[in-house]
Amino acid sequence: MEISQELNEMLAREAIRNCIARLARGEDRRDAALIGSTYWSDAMIDFGVFLGTYDEYLAWVVPGDPGLPCTLHMLAQTHIELKGETALAETLVLSYHRVDPGGAHQDTVIGGRYLDTMEKRATSGGNSEWRIAKRIMLYDFYQDWGPAIDWTQGVMGMQFSHEHFSGRGHGDYSEVFFGKRQG
Repeated sequence: MEISQELNEMLAREAIRNCIARLARGEDRRDAALIGSTYWSDAMIDFGVFLGTYDEYLAWVVPGDPGLPCTLHMLAQTHIELKGETALAETLVLSYHRVDPGGAHQDTVIGGRYLDTMEKRATSGGNSEWRIAKRIMLYDFYQDWGPAIDWTQGVMGMQFSHEHFSGRGHGDYSEVFFGKRQG
């Protein structure tokens, strides 16, 4: 394999991984612009509990279900098979969800895999980029961890030194850190 071809493949794989990571960050913050930078407008999404177009998915995720006040998606390795301007990618994911069943909040975790069909297309700005054309979520396990933590009590019997340690369900300090909002 020539170095230029090998370098192009490395760059494509990194762009695909960055796209998948941006999507997880966008979903956890219910950030429509960030999510929009990861899917093609004609994309189809199938989570088993949701099946629809990109627009339907975005309306489902942003602003999000009030019964899910907090999510956190942790991504592991991504297996990528490049096929020219398309690629197949499988990414392992653990997704934490705080669930409000109408009483005390519950903490749950889902383990599974995203199966993404990626396409490199021209954007309106004339550049080409990798985005998701189709996503399927496969579920490997689900666990209910029980009652959620009361962040006002700190952790392990120790009080927090600042409000920004109060858990993502109460605001996300990383948005201040990255200059997305004021502290």
